[in-house]
Amino acid sequence: MNKPIKAREPFVFYSRFNLQELTGLKAGNLESLLDLISTVPGSSIYHHTHRFMEKHDYLLPEPPNDFAVWIGDVLGDRTLQEKLAGIDVLQFTTIKDLRLALVEAIDSHLSAYPRARKRFAEKDDEFHFIKSVSVIVPTPYSAESLEAFIKGLKEVSTSSIYFHMFEARLRLERQTNDFSWWLESALLLKTLGEKISSLDPYSFTLSGLRRKIIDILEECAGDDR
Repeated sequence: MNKPIKAREPFVFYSRFNLQELTGLKAGNLESLLDLISTVPGSSIYHHTHRFMEKHDYLLPEPPNDFAVWIGDVLGDRTLQEKLAGIDVLQFTTIKDLRLALVEAIDSHLSAYPRARKRFAEKDDEFHFIKSVSVIVPTPYSAESLEAFIKGLKEVSTSSIYFHMFEARLRLERQTNDFSWWLESALLLKTLGEKISSLDPYSFTLSGLRRKIIDILEECAGDDR
């Protein structure tokens, strides 16, 4: 094995846990839901579109968002439910753009189906907006080489994998995840970074995603150095 290449800066593995807070805002029909999606804090949009991916260690089938579930199960609007469930939240690098996609989908549906405005939820079934407050903490693991990075990936929790692979793009408004960013910018391993970035996270459990990343790094590291 060649001598390990030292990174320009170390990679520090972080993890985090979320505190959930009620906003006091609630919607009983599509019009009020649309108004609130347009104005609630970004942390609430994040909570209602990403918590499915983080809560479970399985990502198949592609998880729905809370808005889609409520619209289908409570309002009985299956057409709009399918439209919102089909929005790939991972394609967005900002909450602003994700919010806009949700707003446009609901707004266009109301224009196409005026009767949808007449669907109302019972008082006990109204949609309650919740926001996530993240507490970010460093783990004991860091890396200054690819070998140490792979070792760290094997040791950290799946919460850390989620944080760096899913939340990073929205948190820093990057086009890629933390792992790919570091591989390309600190180790100059562009091919490896692109391979990780091109993965479809929905195709794996969090544990499976970790394993796939490690396999790619261990298989390709020798060719990139």
